[in-house]
Amino acid sequence: MTTFDADDVTLEEVEEHVWEIAREDGMNTPARVLASEALLEEIADDDTLRQIRNVTHLPGVQRHALCMPDGHQGYGFPVGGVAAIDAEDGCISPGGVGFDINCGVRMVKTNLTYDDVRGREEELVDALFDAVPTGLGGGGVVNGDAETMSGALSRGLDWAHEAGYATRDDLKHCEDEGMRPDAEPAKVSQKAKDRGRNQLGSLGSGNHFLEVQRVTDVYRTDVADSFGLEADQLVVLIHCGSRGLGHQVCSDYLRRIEEEYEEFLADLPDDNLAAAPAGSDLAEDYYGAMCAAINFAWVNRQLITHQVRETFADVFETPWEELGMELLYDVAHNIAKKEVHEVDGEQKELYVHRKGATRAFPAGHPEVPSAYRDVGQPVIIPGSMGAGSYVLRGGEESMARTFGSTAHGAGRLMSRTQAKREYRGEDVQSDLQEHEHVYVKAESGATVAEEAPGVYKDVDEVVRVSDELGIGDKVARTYPVVNIKG
Repeated sequence: MTTFDADDVTLEEVEEHVWEIAREDGMNTPARVLASEALLEEIADDDTLRQIRNVTHLPGVQRHALCMPDGHQGYGFPVGGVAAIDAEDGCISPGGVGFDINCGVRMVKTNLTYDDVRGREEELVDALFDAVPTGLGGGGVVNGDAETMSGALSRGLDWAHEAGYATRDDLKHCEDEGMRPDAEPAKVSQKAKDRGRNQLGSLGSGNHFLEVQRVTDVYRTDVADSFGLEADQLVVLIHCGSRGLGHQVCSDYLRRIEEEYEEFLADLPDDNLAAAPAGSDLAEDYYGAMCAAINFAWVNRQLITHQVRETFADVFETPWEELGMELLYDVAHNIAKKEVHEVDGEQKELYVHRKGATRAFPAGHPEVPSAYRDVGQPVIIPGSMGAGSYVLRGGEESMARTFGSTAHGAGRLMSRTQAKREYRGEDVQSDLQEHEHVYVKAESGATVAEEAPGVYKDVDEVVRVSDELGIGDKVARTYPVVNIKG
């Protein structure tokens, strides 16, 4: 048995890549970290281990609180945290979802190859930057009037399809078909709606991006064929969330929890774990508001997809349909959904919190779209501007090990403040273009510095652990061609 000590936290390796923090006073379950020794050394550099241990103090946590291989310090929960909590006797935690509700990623396929864009990278990156609003504040694709906001919040991609921004296949290739039916727009404050009103169809800032990539490697040909992926193909990755609306929803409900459940919070080791007891009016209100923000984020990514399709049509002088610009899949991060899982031989309804983690349902699961049910749900793992990304499929071990979850990205090694001390955005841009042939355009050099390749963990190692544990199997690898950021 291998032991790993990090300050006041001790972990024991119960099997390869599975490290356990034993249950102690106040913990309702043990905690587990899924990582190689190299990744665990990096995870231990910040407060991640204490945070995942703290999560076990929440009432109703089942089996284990889990930290995925890309884990790093977050707000209350670590980023990369998964906690499945009894939906009847437990609680729901806004801190276990985060401020950017349904920050997620989608991949759009094309029938273009890398040769089709070689030499035209600057033309394409400029056109995409002009077409897709980026950065802090307002600016979107549509006017968020009351009717539009109501439709987006209540119906998600169903509204986008009706409004002409989505195809029926887009809905079929999105988690939950792009709509949470439990959404209650009335539970979203007017302040939140006002913050999101002019942001529908925008990337925002921070780690959000739009990236044209080429498929460099295929690991499971049969699954890649089912996904419609092949070597040298161009694809587009879109990563963003619910913008100011989701942030305000989280803020509003954290404040209400602090006001209404002061005694409940007093029993938790960290105020940032703030949670509402399952079955309470506040829990139901938050769930309805969160689901509405989830729908908003799906519409946001769909409107960006619409702009990307139109831009490709203009640049390549071909209708986007003829360019094969179909949605592969859209996966959500930062989410807590009611799901039924087997726990100790019993089927239980749980609030599955995935804070910077991705749903990864295996082949045969009824919630996997019919097009992929025989091979498993597509999972998209972004890396960095200089390291590439991965497409996985939900692994056979995911339900038993992680409540159907895996990592959501490479995971940060360095804070944004430190990154800006270490890197200059202009240098990062020129180095990527000169040495990696990656063209980056952003609102500011500071944003590029914050997202320099060196601030992230090794995405290859994160994916290797996921694959070897059987929670997310490698299908294909992609590499950046052009990238736009806020």
